[in-house]
Amino acid sequence: MKLHILGVCGTFMGGVAALARALGDTVEGSDAGVYPPMSDQLRQLGIALAEGYRAEHIAADTDLVLVGNALSRGNPAVEHVLNARLAYTSGAQWLAERVLPGRTTLAVAGTHGKTTTTSILTYLLDAAGRDPGFLIGGVAGDFGVSARLGGAGAGGEAPLFVVEADEYDTAFFDKRSKFVHYRPTVAVLNNLEFDHADIFPDLAAIQRQFHHLVRTVPGDGRLIVNGEDAALAEVLAMGCWTPVTTFGLNAGCDWRADVIEADASAFEVFRHGERLGVVRWPLLGRHNVMNALAALAAADAVGVEVSPLLDRLSGFAGIKRRLEVVGNVAGVQVYDDFAHHPTAIRTTLEGLRARVGSGRLLVALEPRSNSMRLGAHADQLAPALEAADAVVFLHRPGLPWDADKVVAEVRGQAETVADVDGLLDRLAALLRPGDHVVFMSNGGFEAAPVRMVELLRARR
Repeated sequence: MKLHILGVCGTFMGGVAALARALGDTVEGSDAGVYPPMSDQLRQLGIALAEGYRAEHIAADTDLVLVGNALSRGNPAVEHVLNARLAYTSGAQWLAERVLPGRTTLAVAGTHGKTTTTSILTYLLDAAGRDPGFLIGGVAGDFGVSARLGGAGAGGEAPLFVVEADEYDTAFFDKRSKFVHYRPTVAVLNNLEFDHADIFPDLAAIQRQFHHLVRTVPGDGRLIVNGEDAALAEVLAMGCWTPVTTFGLNAGCDWRADVIEADASAFEVFRHGERLGVVRWPLLGRHNVMNALAALAAADAVGVEVSPLLDRLSGFAGIKRRLEVVGNVAGVQVYDDFAHHPTAIRTTLEGLRARVGSGRLLVALEPRSNSMRLGAHADQLAPALEAADAVVFLHRPGLPWDADKVVAEVRGQAETVADVDGLLDRLAALLRPGDHVVFMSNGGFEAAPVRMVELLRARR
């Protein structure tokens, strides 16, 4: 079958493309923005990429078009698909129909930590010899790709497939959350906050979507739920027909951790009060401890003995663009990070602050997500940046909310610039040996972290 994927460089659709190639399909795709790491992965797989959404990019012999959720009516490629009466579906529906049947699906949902938790769970299952398939919303450092089909299962058991389960809507023609398509046996509910202000009016609307997911998990499956999250407790109170395992840092949870290093890079793990051992790993922050607990509990739910795997987490390579070190030049450490919700920004910076101690911490922030651009989180931004010593906002023309108000409330030094060139020049003037600078955006950021390293080398 020949597929054309609209929005192919998105983290989810890029993974779908990789799976389709593995199934033997011919895959082409187009996107408005073609940039690493996904563009690199796709080209290595031999997938032809076209930049821009144009009718002529969709070959006449295309059998099926997969439409990403970033595209809407009025898009030239979408209008061509409809007018030409081409067969089309969503990436989530295609995954549910072509990949998931016959597999035991483990779905990881939540406002924060989905990609990291999905990656940890996949890493644990792989270390246990279960050869899982997966679709992760980022390129996993341990596997070098964002998706693979996995093995055939062992001992008569169904093969495992781990999927990052997004609550964002499916496509312009299917406004359900993507995760309702997956019908998992094990579902992780990591946390729940208001986000995606472009499609959800309030938290209650997101909770209803999460409850739709809960309704699809069979009675002999398992829900792995953050036991400290009040919004998730309200979701379960709407009705729950599946056994629940809780995780958290408090004593009342089924899976619990005691943090033993200030930066949370080491912690003890307990299951139903029994101490299983200690994890020492390269990740930082209490939020990543929670991600690890969720993954351990999910692996346990499919019969994996996790105690021998705790030491293996010391080798977990993480995910590209999750506090990824891009370079160190003249004593300045440069990081690229995907955090774009205030909670994720705060927890990431708190973890890094605990690691660097009194070292200066600078942040370059692009308000790029739909919720950020709409100003839904503007009031929470300054408190989220409490751990930073200096912040430079990329305030592109047309941002509909007052970034100057946020700047005035930031504890440390803060300012705005209108373009990436100005941002890099300003940071270069501020930086000195021993500093740490974190670029935070859920987009390409015009390759700003890499350009920062290059600029520092040129000025050294």
